[in-house]
Amino acid sequence: MKQSLQLKIGQQLTMTPQLQQAIKLLQLSTLDLQQEIHDFLESNPLLELDEEENFNHDAEAKVAEAASTVENIDSNQESSEDSRVESEWTESIPNELSIDSNWDDTYQNSAAASDSPAFEGEQDLDSRNALSEDIQDHLIWQLNLTHMSDKDIEIAYAIIDSVQPDGYLSATLEEIFTGLTKELEDLEFDEVEAVQHRLQRFDPVGVCSQDLRECLLVQLEAYKDHPLYRSTHLVVDQHLGLLGNRDYTQLTRKTKLKEDALKEVIGLIQQLNPRPGSLVDTSDTDYVIPDVSVKKHKGVWQVELNNDALPPVKINETYSAMLATSKSNDDVSYIRNSLQEAKWFLKSLQSRNETLLKVASCIVSRQVEFFEIGEEAMKPMVLHDVAEEVGMHESTISRVTTQKYMHTPRGIFELKYFFSSHVNTASGGECSSTAIRAMIKKLVADEPAKKPLSDNKLATILADQGIQVARRTVAKYREAMNIPPSNERKRLI
Repeated sequence: MKQSLQLKIGQQLTMTPQLQQAIKLLQLSTLDLQQEIHDFLESNPLLELDEEENFNHDAEAKVAEAASTVENIDSNQESSEDSRVESEWTESIPNELSIDSNWDDTYQNSAAASDSPAFEGEQDLDSRNALSEDIQDHLIWQLNLTHMSDKDIEIAYAIIDSVQPDGYLSATLEEIFTGLTKELEDLEFDEVEAVQHRLQRFDPVGVCSQDLRECLLVQLEAYKDHPLYRSTHLVVDQHLGLLGNRDYTQLTRKTKLKEDALKEVIGLIQQLNPRPGSLVDTSDTDYVIPDVSVKKHKGVWQVELNNDALPPVKINETYSAMLATSKSNDDVSYIRNSLQEAKWFLKSLQSRNETLLKVASCIVSRQVEFFEIGEEAMKPMVLHDVAEEVGMHESTISRVTTQKYMHTPRGIFELKYFFSSHVNTASGGECSSTAIRAMIKKLVADEPAKKPLSDNKLATILADQGIQVARRTVAKYREAMNIPPSNERKRLI
Protein backbone atom coordinates (compact mmCIF):
# COMPACT_ATOMS: atom_id res chain seq x y z
CA MET A 1 0.00 0.00 0.00
CA LYS A 2 1.44 3.31 -1.11
CA GLN A 3 1.77 6.06 1.49
CA SER A 4 0.61 9.59 0.62
CA LEU A 5 -0.30 12.92 2.20
CA GLN A 6 -3.86 14.24 2.08
CA LEU A 7 -5.54 17.41 3.31
CA LYS A 8 -9.01 17.26 4.85
CA ILE A 9 -11.22 20.07 6.11
CA GLY A 10 -13.36 19.32 9.14
CA GLN A 11 -14.79 20.74 12.37
CA GLN A 12 -13.95 19.42 15.79
CA LEU A 13 -15.13 20.62 19.19
CA THR A 14 -12.30 20.80 21.69
CA MET A 15 -12.98 21.51 25.35
CA THR A 16 -10.54 24.16 26.52
CA PRO A 17 -9.42 24.25 30.17
CA GLN A 18 -11.66 27.28 30.67
CA LEU A 19 -14.70 25.43 29.38
CA GLN A 20 -13.88 22.41 31.51
CA GLN A 21 -13.61 24.62 34.58
CA ALA A 22 -16.92 26.34 33.80
CA ILE A 23 -18.69 22.98 33.43
CA LYS A 24 -17.14 21.72 36.65
CA LEU A 25 -18.31 24.75 38.64
CA LEU A 26 -21.75 24.56 37.07
CA GLN A 27 -22.50 21.10 38.41
CA LEU A 28 -21.10 21.65 41.91
CA SER A 29 -23.45 22.12 44.84
CA THR A 30 -23.14 25.18 47.04
CA LEU A 31 -21.13 23.38 49.72
CA ASP A 32 -18.80 21.82 47.15
CA LEU A 33 -18.39 25.18 45.42
CA GLN A 34 -17.44 26.81 48.73
CA GLN A 35 -14.71 24.22 49.14
CA GLU A 36 -13.59 24.74 45.54
CA ILE A 37 -13.30 28.51 46.11
CA HIS A 38 -11.40 27.89 49.34
CA ASP A 39 -8.92 25.61 47.57
CA PHE A 40 -8.45 28.11 44.76
CA LEU A 41 -7.79 30.91 47.26
CA GLU A 42 -5.04 28.84 48.84
CA SER A 43 -3.39 27.93 45.54
CA ASN A 44 -3.66 31.27 43.72
CA PRO A 45 -2.38 34.43 45.48
CA LEU A 46 -3.93 36.69 42.84
CA LEU A 47 -7.40 35.90 44.20
CA GLU A 48 -8.59 37.08 47.61
CA LEU A 49 -11.76 37.50 49.64
CA ASP A 50 -13.62 40.74 49.07
CA GLU A 51 -14.09 41.77 52.68
CA GLU A 52 -15.35 45.24 51.79
CA GLU A 53 -18.41 43.81 50.08
CA ASN A 54 -19.62 42.24 53.32
CA PHE A 55 -18.85 45.29 55.43
CA ASN A 56 -21.94 47.01 56.80
CA HIS A 57 -21.40 50.77 56.60
CA ASP A 58 -24.65 51.52 58.45
CA ALA A 59 -23.49 49.44 61.38
CA GLU A 60 -20.14 51.25 61.32
CA ALA A 61 -21.86 54.64 61.48
CA LYS A 62 -24.02 53.53 64.42
CA VAL A 63 -20.99 52.22 66.29
CA ALA A 64 -19.09 55.48 65.69
CA GLU A 65 -22.05 57.53 66.91
CA ALA A 66 -22.41 55.42 70.03
CA ALA A 67 -18.68 55.63 70.67
CA SER A 68 -18.70 59.43 70.45
CA THR A 69 -21.65 59.62 72.86
CA VAL A 70 -19.97 57.43 75.44
CA GLU A 71 -16.61 59.16 75.01
CA ASN A 72 -17.75 62.37 76.73
CA ILE A 73 -19.15 60.43 79.67
CA ASP A 74 -16.04 58.30 80.07
CA SER A 75 -13.68 61.27 79.85
CA ASN A 76 -15.13 62.83 83.00
CA GLN A 77 -14.93 59.59 84.95
CA GLU A 78 -11.61 58.38 83.62
CA SER A 79 -9.35 60.13 86.09
CA SER A 80 -11.40 59.22 89.15
CA GLU A 81 -11.84 55.66 87.91
CA ASP A 82 -8.11 55.19 87.35
CA SER A 83 -7.28 56.46 90.79
CA ARG A 84 -9.91 54.21 92.39
CA VAL A 85 -8.66 51.11 90.56
CA GLU A 86 -5.05 51.95 91.45
CA SER A 87 -5.90 52.30 95.10
CA GLU A 88 -7.78 49.00 95.14
CA TRP A 89 -4.79 47.33 93.45
CA THR A 90 -2.30 48.59 95.99
CA GLU A 91 -4.53 47.83 98.96
CA SER A 92 -5.20 44.25 97.85
CA ILE A 93 -1.51 43.38 97.44
CA PRO A 94 0.60 43.28 100.61
CA ASN A 95 4.06 44.78 100.66
CA GLU A 96 5.77 41.49 101.39
CA LEU A 97 4.76 38.01 100.32
CA SER A 98 5.95 34.73 101.73
CA ILE A 99 8.10 32.55 99.52
CA ASP A 100 5.60 29.68 99.31
CA SER A 101 2.60 31.93 98.69
CA ASN A 102 0.42 31.42 95.63
CA TRP A 103 -0.44 34.34 93.41
CA ASP A 104 -4.06 33.15 93.03
CA ASP A 105 -4.40 33.09 96.83
CA THR A 106 -3.40 36.72 97.04
CA TYR A 107 -4.94 38.29 93.96
CA GLN A 108 -7.70 36.99 91.74
CA ASN A 109 -8.27 38.61 88.35
CA SER A 110 -11.97 39.12 87.70
CA ALA A 111 -11.46 38.80 83.97
CA ALA A 112 -9.60 35.51 84.32
CA ALA A 113 -12.05 34.18 86.87
CA SER A 114 -15.05 34.91 84.71
CA ASP A 115 -16.86 31.82 83.51
CA SER A 116 -18.47 33.57 80.56
CA PRO A 117 -17.19 32.36 77.18
CA ALA A 118 -15.12 34.62 74.94
CA PHE A 119 -17.75 34.43 72.23
CA GLU A 120 -21.26 33.12 71.95
CA GLY A 121 -21.34 29.39 71.49
CA GLU A 122 -17.78 28.76 72.67
CA GLN A 123 -18.95 26.48 75.47
CA ASP A 124 -20.62 24.24 72.90
CA LEU A 125 -17.58 24.11 70.60
CA ASP A 126 -16.44 20.69 71.79
CA SER A 127 -19.90 19.16 71.40
CA ARG A 128 -20.23 20.49 67.86
CA ASN A 129 -16.86 19.12 66.79
CA ALA A 130 -17.16 15.83 68.65
CA LEU A 131 -17.76 12.61 66.77
CA SER A 132 -21.30 11.28 66.87
CA GLU A 133 -21.97 8.53 69.40
CA ASP A 134 -23.49 5.26 68.23
CA ILE A 135 -25.70 2.93 70.23
CA GLN A 136 -22.81 0.69 71.29
CA ASP A 137 -20.77 3.60 72.66
CA HIS A 138 -23.86 4.78 74.52
CA LEU A 139 -24.33 1.36 76.15
CA ILE A 140 -20.64 0.98 77.04
CA TRP A 141 -20.70 4.39 78.71
CA GLN A 142 -23.58 3.20 80.92
CA LEU A 143 -21.86 -0.13 81.52
CA ASN A 144 -18.81 1.65 82.92
CA LEU A 145 -21.08 3.33 85.47
CA THR A 146 -22.73 0.06 86.52
CA HIS A 147 -21.39 -2.20 89.24
CA MET A 148 -20.86 -5.68 87.82
CA SER A 149 -18.45 -8.54 88.31
CA ASP A 150 -15.63 -9.02 85.84
CA LYS A 151 -17.38 -12.05 84.42
CA ASP A 152 -20.65 -10.19 83.88
CA ILE A 153 -18.81 -7.28 82.28
CA GLU A 154 -17.22 -9.62 79.75
CA ILE A 155 -20.65 -11.09 78.99
CA ALA A 156 -22.09 -7.58 78.63
CA TYR A 157 -19.37 -6.58 76.15
CA ALA A 158 -20.16 -9.65 74.04
CA ILE A 159 -23.87 -8.78 74.01
CA ILE A 160 -23.23 -5.10 73.22
CA ASP A 161 -20.98 -6.10 70.31
CA SER A 162 -24.01 -7.78 68.74
CA VAL A 163 -26.28 -4.74 69.04
CA GLN A 164 -27.41 -3.28 65.72
CA PRO A 165 -28.18 0.42 65.10
CA ASP A 166 -31.91 -0.24 65.66
CA GLY A 167 -31.15 -1.64 69.13
CA TYR A 168 -31.80 -5.33 68.43
CA LEU A 169 -29.28 -8.16 68.68
CA SER A 170 -27.81 -9.48 65.44
CA ALA A 171 -27.19 -12.88 67.09
CA THR A 172 -29.30 -15.03 69.39
CA LEU A 173 -28.43 -15.51 73.03
CA GLU A 174 -27.57 -19.12 72.26
CA GLU A 175 -24.99 -18.01 69.70
CA ILE A 176 -23.53 -15.46 72.12
CA PHE A 177 -23.41 -18.11 74.85
CA THR A 178 -21.60 -20.54 72.52
CA GLY A 179 -19.00 -17.92 71.69
CA LEU A 180 -18.40 -17.06 75.35
CA THR A 181 -17.92 -20.69 76.45
CA LYS A 182 -14.61 -20.71 74.59
CA GLU A 183 -13.30 -17.92 76.82
CA LEU A 184 -15.17 -18.35 80.11
CA GLU A 185 -15.17 -21.58 82.03
CA ASP A 186 -18.20 -22.84 83.97
CA LEU A 187 -20.46 -20.38 82.16
CA GLU A 188 -24.19 -20.99 82.48
CA PHE A 189 -26.81 -19.84 80.00
CA ASP A 190 -28.79 -18.30 82.85
CA GLU A 191 -25.90 -15.92 83.51
CA VAL A 192 -26.05 -14.63 79.92
CA GLU A 193 -29.82 -14.13 80.22
CA ALA A 194 -29.39 -12.27 83.51
CA VAL A 195 -26.86 -9.84 82.00
CA GLN A 196 -29.11 -9.31 78.97
CA HIS A 197 -32.02 -8.45 81.26
CA ARG A 198 -29.89 -5.80 82.97
CA LEU A 199 -28.77 -4.35 79.64
CA GLN A 200 -32.39 -4.17 78.46
CA ARG A 201 -33.08 -1.69 81.27
CA PHE A 202 -30.31 0.59 80.08
CA ASP A 203 -31.16 3.75 78.17
CA PRO A 204 -32.95 3.45 75.78
CA VAL A 205 -35.19 0.89 77.47
CA GLY A 206 -35.74 -2.23 75.38
CA VAL A 207 -32.32 -2.25 73.77
CA CYS A 208 -30.44 -5.60 73.44
CA SER A 209 -33.70 -7.43 72.73
CA GLN A 210 -33.91 -10.33 70.29
CA ASP A 211 -37.27 -9.45 68.72
CA LEU A 212 -40.09 -6.92 68.78
CA ARG A 213 -42.17 -8.82 71.32
CA GLU A 214 -39.34 -8.91 73.83
CA CYS A 215 -38.51 -5.25 73.25
CA LEU A 216 -42.10 -4.05 73.82
CA LEU A 217 -42.59 -6.21 76.91
CA VAL A 218 -39.55 -4.63 78.55
CA GLN A 219 -40.81 -1.12 77.82
CA LEU A 220 -44.28 -2.06 79.02
CA GLU A 221 -42.95 -2.61 82.54
CA ALA A 222 -43.07 1.15 83.06
CA TYR A 223 -46.90 0.98 82.78
CA LYS A 224 -47.53 -1.65 85.45
CA ASP A 225 -49.84 0.74 87.30
CA HIS A 226 -51.96 1.31 84.20
CA PRO A 227 -55.46 -0.20 84.51
CA LEU A 228 -55.10 -1.92 81.10
CA TYR A 229 -51.58 -3.22 81.73
CA ARG A 230 -52.63 -6.88 81.82
CA SER A 231 -54.67 -6.60 78.62
CA THR A 232 -51.85 -4.77 76.85
CA HIS A 233 -49.33 -7.35 78.07
CA LEU A 234 -51.58 -10.11 76.70
CA VAL A 235 -51.83 -8.48 73.27
CA VAL A 236 -48.07 -7.90 73.00
CA ASP A 237 -47.15 -11.32 74.38
CA GLN A 238 -49.56 -13.54 72.46
CA HIS A 239 -51.35 -11.61 69.72
CA LEU A 240 -48.76 -9.24 68.28
CA GLY A 241 -49.17 -10.82 64.83
CA LEU A 242 -52.90 -10.07 64.74
CA LEU A 243 -52.21 -6.49 65.75
CA GLY A 244 -49.60 -6.15 63.00
CA ASN A 245 -52.07 -7.45 60.42
CA ARG A 246 -54.78 -5.14 61.83
CA ASP A 247 -57.11 -8.08 62.25
CA TYR A 248 -59.19 -6.35 64.87
CA THR A 249 -62.07 -8.82 64.61
CA GLN A 250 -59.94 -11.79 65.65
CA LEU A 251 -58.11 -9.63 68.19
CA THR A 252 -61.37 -8.62 69.86
CA ARG A 253 -62.61 -12.21 69.93
CA LYS A 254 -59.43 -13.71 71.41
CA THR A 255 -58.73 -11.00 73.98
CA LYS A 256 -62.43 -10.54 74.85
CA LEU A 257 -61.91 -6.78 74.82
CA LYS A 258 -64.54 -4.31 73.72
CA GLU A 259 -63.74 -1.83 70.98
CA ASP A 260 -63.19 1.10 73.34
CA ALA A 261 -60.84 -0.92 75.55
CA LEU A 262 -58.97 -2.20 72.49
CA LYS A 263 -58.51 1.38 71.32
CA GLU A 264 -56.89 2.27 74.65
CA VAL A 265 -54.67 -0.81 74.48
CA ILE A 266 -53.51 0.11 70.98
CA GLY A 267 -52.92 3.69 72.09
CA LEU A 268 -50.75 2.44 74.94
CA ILE A 269 -48.74 0.20 72.59
CA GLN A 270 -48.23 3.13 70.22
CA GLN A 271 -46.45 4.99 73.02
CA LEU A 272 -43.73 2.32 72.99
CA ASN A 273 -40.72 2.52 70.65
CA PRO A 274 -40.30 -0.47 68.31
CA ARG A 275 -36.79 0.72 67.38
CA PRO A 276 -35.14 1.90 70.61
CA GLY A 277 -31.75 2.31 68.94
CA SER A 278 -33.13 5.12 66.82
CA LEU A 279 -33.21 7.35 69.91
CA VAL A 280 -29.41 7.49 69.77
CA ASP A 281 -28.85 9.62 66.69
CA THR A 282 -25.61 8.63 64.92
CA SER A 283 -26.21 10.31 61.58
CA ASP A 284 -24.43 13.49 60.61
CA THR A 285 -26.67 16.40 59.74
CA ASP A 286 -26.62 17.43 56.11
CA TYR A 287 -27.25 21.13 55.73
CA VAL A 288 -28.92 22.51 52.62
CA ILE A 289 -27.99 26.01 51.49
CA PRO A 290 -30.49 27.42 48.96
CA ASP A 291 -28.89 28.80 45.80
CA VAL A 292 -31.83 31.01 44.85
CA SER A 293 -34.83 32.45 46.66
CA VAL A 294 -38.32 33.16 45.32
CA LYS A 295 -40.47 35.98 46.70
CA LYS A 296 -43.69 37.62 45.61
CA HIS A 297 -43.27 41.38 45.19
CA LYS A 298 -46.22 43.52 44.09
CA GLY A 299 -48.04 40.49 42.71
CA VAL A 300 -45.05 39.23 40.70
CA TRP A 301 -42.86 36.25 41.63
CA GLN A 302 -39.21 37.27 41.57
CA VAL A 303 -36.09 35.11 41.68
CA GLU A 304 -32.91 36.26 43.42
CA LEU A 305 -29.53 34.64 43.88
CA ASN A 306 -28.44 33.85 47.41
CA ASN A 307 -25.32 36.00 47.54
CA ASP A 308 -24.63 34.99 51.13
CA ALA A 309 -24.13 31.35 50.11
CA LEU A 310 -20.73 31.96 48.49
CA PRO A 311 -17.80 34.06 49.73
CA PRO A 312 -17.16 37.18 47.61
CA VAL A 313 -13.81 37.05 45.83
CA LYS A 314 -11.81 39.56 43.76
CA ILE A 315 -8.43 40.11 42.13
CA ASN A 316 -5.66 41.11 44.53
CA GLU A 317 -4.67 44.58 43.29
CA THR A 318 -1.35 44.60 45.12
CA TYR A 319 -0.08 41.43 43.48
CA SER A 320 -1.53 42.29 40.09
CA ALA A 321 0.31 45.65 40.16
CA MET A 322 3.59 43.78 40.63
CA LEU A 323 3.23 42.53 37.07
CA ALA A 324 4.44 45.92 35.78
CA THR A 325 7.15 46.51 38.39
CA SER A 326 8.71 43.06 38.67
CA LYS A 327 12.10 42.62 36.96
CA SER A 328 12.39 38.85 37.17
CA ASN A 329 11.10 36.94 34.17
CA ASP A 330 10.07 34.03 36.37
CA ASP A 331 8.08 36.31 38.64
CA VAL A 332 6.40 38.02 35.69
CA SER A 333 5.48 34.66 34.16
CA TYR A 334 4.10 33.35 37.46
CA ILE A 335 2.04 36.49 38.16
CA ARG A 336 0.69 36.59 34.58
CA ASN A 337 -0.40 32.94 34.67
CA SER A 338 -1.94 33.29 38.13
CA LEU A 339 -3.77 36.45 37.08
CA GLN A 340 -5.16 34.76 33.99
CA GLU A 341 -6.33 31.76 36.02
CA ALA A 342 -8.00 34.06 38.56
CA LYS A 343 -9.83 35.93 35.78
CA TRP A 344 -11.02 32.66 34.25
CA PHE A 345 -12.21 31.47 37.65
CA LEU A 346 -14.18 34.68 38.28
CA LYS A 347 -15.66 34.49 34.80
CA SER A 348 -16.71 30.88 35.38
CA LEU A 349 -18.36 31.87 38.67
CA GLN A 350 -20.22 34.68 36.95
CA SER A 351 -21.32 32.38 34.16
CA ARG A 352 -22.57 29.85 36.70
CA ASN A 353 -24.62 32.47 38.54
CA GLU A 354 -26.13 33.83 35.35
CA THR A 355 -27.07 30.38 34.08
CA LEU A 356 -28.54 29.38 37.44
CA LEU A 357 -30.61 32.55 37.65
CA LYS A 358 -31.84 32.16 34.07
CA VAL A 359 -32.93 28.54 34.59
CA ALA A 360 -34.54 29.25 37.99
CA SER A 361 -36.50 32.18 36.51
CA CYS A 362 -37.73 29.95 33.70
CA ILE A 363 -38.88 27.31 36.19
CA VAL A 364 -40.74 29.86 38.30
CA SER A 365 -42.48 31.38 35.26
CA ARG A 366 -43.69 27.91 34.20
CA GLN A 367 -44.78 26.82 37.69
CA VAL A 368 -46.56 29.94 38.94
CA GLU A 369 -49.64 27.87 39.87
CA PHE A 370 -47.51 25.75 42.19
CA PHE A 371 -46.41 28.81 44.17
CA GLU A 372 -49.95 30.17 44.23
CA ILE A 373 -51.95 26.99 44.97
CA GLY A 374 -49.65 24.10 45.85
CA GLU A 375 -48.48 20.70 44.62
CA GLU A 376 -51.84 19.84 43.09
CA ALA A 377 -51.33 22.67 40.56
CA MET A 378 -47.88 21.49 39.44
CA LYS A 379 -47.57 21.43 35.64
CA PRO A 380 -45.74 18.69 33.75
CA MET A 381 -42.28 19.85 32.67
CA VAL A 382 -39.17 18.13 31.33
CA LEU A 383 -35.60 19.29 30.74
CA HIS A 384 -36.26 19.83 27.05
CA ASP A 385 -38.92 22.46 27.80
CA VAL A 386 -36.55 24.63 29.82
CA ALA A 387 -33.59 24.01 27.48
CA GLU A 388 -35.63 25.17 24.51
CA GLU A 389 -36.81 28.32 26.27
CA VAL A 390 -33.41 29.46 27.59
CA GLY A 391 -31.49 28.33 24.51
CA MET A 392 -29.23 25.77 26.18
CA HIS A 393 -28.57 22.07 25.88
CA GLU A 394 -30.47 19.59 28.04
CA SER A 395 -27.23 18.39 29.61
CA THR A 396 -26.53 21.94 30.79
CA ILE A 397 -30.00 22.17 32.33
CA SER A 398 -29.42 18.85 34.04
CA ARG A 399 -26.15 20.09 35.55
CA VAL A 400 -27.73 23.35 36.71
CA THR A 401 -30.70 21.68 38.41
CA THR A 402 -28.73 18.92 40.17
CA GLN A 403 -28.02 19.62 43.87
CA LYS A 404 -29.25 23.19 43.50
CA TYR A 405 -31.98 24.33 45.85
CA MET A 406 -34.67 27.01 45.76
CA HIS A 407 -36.05 28.70 48.85
CA THR A 408 -39.77 29.40 48.43
CA PRO A 409 -42.63 30.38 50.76
CA ARG A 410 -43.70 26.71 50.58
CA GLY A 411 -40.30 25.36 51.64
CA ILE A 412 -36.93 24.50 50.15
CA PHE A 413 -36.99 22.34 47.02
CA GLU A 414 -34.34 20.99 44.71
CA LEU A 415 -34.69 22.37 41.20
CA LYS A 416 -35.12 18.79 39.98
CA TYR A 417 -38.35 18.63 41.99
CA PHE A 418 -40.16 20.87 39.50
CA PHE A 419 -39.58 18.42 36.63
CA SER A 420 -42.06 15.57 36.25
CA SER A 421 -43.72 13.39 33.65
CA HIS A 422 -47.35 13.80 32.62
CA VAL A 423 -50.55 11.78 32.49
CA ASN A 424 -53.30 12.43 29.97
CA THR A 425 -56.63 13.73 31.23
CA ALA A 426 -60.13 13.03 29.93
CA SER A 427 -60.33 16.52 28.44
CA GLY A 428 -57.23 15.94 26.32
CA GLY A 429 -54.90 17.89 28.59
CA GLU A 430 -51.97 16.79 30.72
CA CYS A 431 -51.52 16.42 34.47
CA SER A 432 -48.19 16.30 36.28
CA SER A 433 -47.22 13.17 38.16
CA THR A 434 -46.29 15.39 41.12
CA ALA A 435 -49.83 16.75 41.18
CA ILE A 436 -51.23 13.21 41.07
CA ARG A 437 -49.05 12.21 44.03
CA ALA A 438 -50.37 15.21 45.97
CA MET A 439 -53.95 14.19 45.16
CA ILE A 440 -53.31 10.61 46.31
CA LYS A 441 -51.72 11.86 49.50
CA LYS A 442 -54.71 14.10 50.20
CA LEU A 443 -57.21 11.30 49.51
CA VAL A 444 -55.39 8.94 51.85
CA ALA A 445 -55.26 11.59 54.58
CA ASP A 446 -59.05 12.09 54.38
CA GLU A 447 -60.01 8.39 54.04
CA PRO A 448 -62.11 6.60 56.69
CA ALA A 449 -59.93 5.03 59.36
CA LYS A 450 -61.85 1.74 59.47
CA LYS A 451 -62.20 1.42 55.69
CA PRO A 452 -59.16 2.84 53.86
CA LEU A 453 -59.18 3.37 50.11
CA SER A 454 -57.66 0.65 47.95
CA ASP A 455 -55.47 1.40 44.94
CA ASN A 456 -58.35 0.51 42.63
CA LYS A 457 -60.67 2.88 44.49
CA LEU A 458 -58.08 5.67 44.31
CA ALA A 459 -57.77 5.15 40.56
CA THR A 460 -61.57 5.33 40.24
CA ILE A 461 -61.76 8.60 42.20
CA LEU A 462 -59.01 10.12 40.05
CA ALA A 463 -60.85 8.97 36.91
CA ASP A 464 -63.97 10.76 38.13
CA GLN A 465 -61.86 13.91 38.31
CA GLY A 466 -60.79 13.44 34.69
CA ILE A 467 -57.35 11.91 35.34
CA GLN A 468 -56.87 8.59 33.57
CA VAL A 469 -54.38 6.62 35.64
CA ALA A 470 -54.03 2.86 36.01
CA ARG A 471 -54.21 1.03 39.33
CA ARG A 472 -50.58 -0.09 39.10
CA THR A 473 -49.55 3.53 38.53
CA VAL A 474 -51.39 4.54 41.69
CA ALA A 475 -49.59 1.75 43.55
CA LYS A 476 -46.24 2.97 42.20
CA TYR A 477 -46.89 6.56 43.30
CA ARG A 478 -48.16 5.39 46.70
CA GLU A 479 -45.06 3.29 47.33
CA ALA A 480 -42.83 6.19 46.25
CA MET A 481 -44.42 8.30 49.02
CA ASN A 482 -43.93 5.47 51.57
CA ILE A 483 -47.68 5.07 52.05
CA PRO A 484 -48.56 1.51 53.12
CA PRO A 485 -51.29 -0.47 51.32
CA SER A 486 -54.91 -0.24 52.44
CA ASN A 487 -54.84 -3.36 54.63
CA GLU A 488 -51.99 -1.86 56.67
CA ARG A 489 -53.64 1.55 56.96
CA LYS A 490 -56.73 0.16 58.65
CA ARG A 491 -57.00 1.37 62.23
CA LEU A 492 -59.49 1.77 65.05
CA ILE A 493 -58.22 5.13 66.26
